[in-house]
Amino acid sequence: MKFPFRTIALIGKRQSDAIAEPLLRLAAFLSEQRIAVVVDQETAALLGAHPYQAMALEEMGGVVDLGIVLGGDGTMLNIACTLAKSGVPLVGVNQGRLGFLTDISVETMQQTIADMLAGQFVTEQRMMLSARIVRGETEICSGLALNEVVMHRDSVSSMIEFEVRINGEYLYTQRADGLIVATPTGSTAYALSSGGPILHPGLELIELVPVSPHTLSNRPIVVDSASVIDIKMLGRHASGVRVRFDSHAHFDLEIGDRLEVMRYAARLYLLHPQGHSYYHMLREKLLWNKTL
Repeated sequence: MKFPFRTIALIGKRQSDAIAEPLLRLAAFLSEQRIAVVVDQETAALLGAHPYQAMALEEMGGVVDLGIVLGGDGTMLNIACTLAKSGVPLVGVNQGRLGFLTDISVETMQQTIADMLAGQFVTEQRMMLSARIVRGETEICSGLALNEVVMHRDSVSSMIEFEVRINGEYLYTQRADGLIVATPTGSTAYALSSGGPILHPGLELIELVPVSPHTLSNRPIVVDSASVIDIKMLGRHASGVRVRFDSHAHFDLEIGDRLEVMRYAARLYLLHPQGHSYYHMLREKLLWNKTL
């Protein structure tokens, strides 16, 4: 990570006209600090006339020192894996309620960003997942995920059946509506709503959470992040079974396809304001600070 930050990329929520005003306001503020501003190409299309360089996300590695994402956690998920590949750290600004990943409000962003430009920030490293789908002996699809890789039924009316192996060792065969393979970051997303445990984002672990399993004995399990998870599609139903990488990509499975999931070599660097507390954020988001 390069510090001080000389070139900063601004990425806004896609297809949201409401992002233009706060993004341009932040861009002007950064320019006043003599920082070069680059705007994501798709975001730039929403801004109208502006003096800032537009650039595709894939071109930003090696050019920008920091990315500031304006939107919400979904926006962060959509761009995190692309920039993480090149080690660009990210800051999240939320337009609405503060999120798990976007924890700076639009109202306070200029002062907070000013403090961070002065070095007043904390850095988190978040592990990610790499997944590939193998049909026969051929890899036909691959993807990255910050939150989770999910195999789930889309249109089939009955449960799907699959076999799971960890590092080549048989774990179980089960029937369920799906299976979530999640990072600690993703433990507060879909995995949480399916009964999985909350994992601190600093841990190096992977959790497997079945979605509506056929039997109550099929419970979530947490494994070491060095594990290679192999999921094989079984049963009679193929059409309508899908693999999803976070919320930004998906692929349809066939009987016999194998989904292989492991830790991705690179990590995502998230920057937070000084004083950031994960436990405080949990209390706020999960309403643990409310009494009945």
